[in-house]
Amino acid sequence: MTTWNEIPKIDLFTDGGADPNPGRGGYGIILSWKGHRKEFHEGFVLTTNNRMELMGVIKGLEKLKTKSEVRVFSDSRYLIDGIEKGWAKKWKANNWFRTKNEKALNADLWDRLLTLVEQHDVRFNWVKGHDGHPENERCDELATQAMQLKNLTVDSGFIRQENNTDPIDGETLNGTSNKQKIQKEGDLCRKCNTPVVIKIPEKRKVKENQAYYYEYYLCCPSCKTLYHLEEAKRTIDNKPSLFD
Repeated sequence: MTTWNEIPKIDLFTDGGADPNPGRGGYGIILSWKGHRKEFHEGFVLTTNNRMELMGVIKGLEKLKTKSEVRVFSDSRYLIDGIEKGWAKKWKANNWFRTKNEKALNADLWDRLLTLVEQHDVRFNWVKGHDGHPENERCDELATQAMQLKNLTVDSGFIRQENNTDPIDGETLNGTSNKQKIQKEGDLCRKCNTPVVIKIPEKRKVKENQAYYYEYYLCCPSCKTLYHLEEAKRTIDNKPSLFD
């Protein structure tokens, strides 16, 4: 029986990947405590192997409701060494630069992970991937299943990183503006940096004396911002017809 003074001892098994890399990705996690275990997974539209390895641990730790002793098991050297060898802390102290001129990749996720590690007593353990480790193999299965889901999450941190932008209102890392014109499907929403998609109205109401309408528009699936395109504009001829 757990008392209020007892710190839970939890095992967190994780795996993640993208196919191709970058490409559609996912992570799988198992949380185990005193014989009880829960599984979770999530898929992403576009991301990388390393981001999914980091995201799995982050999501697992975020599910803990109280300070815990956590043993993390992962086959990612990138993840394990980033914490155990102090790389992530060093990058953060240097304003997320790996070298004088080179930014550290995945700074948004490393920052989240460092915060969570400070909230718990976490120990990282490396396991060899695809080597028969039961939980590692199961997490790999969950990650693969996640990639095949219909409703995939947008990894906005990866998109900002690929476009060389900070999370602050589209400002690029070199200080220039990223408020580009939205012209096609896949362009990034100017409000939240999510790729926009084409939407065709199911029903269209045309008002009397209306001069034009838009056959389709671009929509942000995240913040629902709409973008109208000039090439989608259609003129309405309101002249009386010569025929019935």
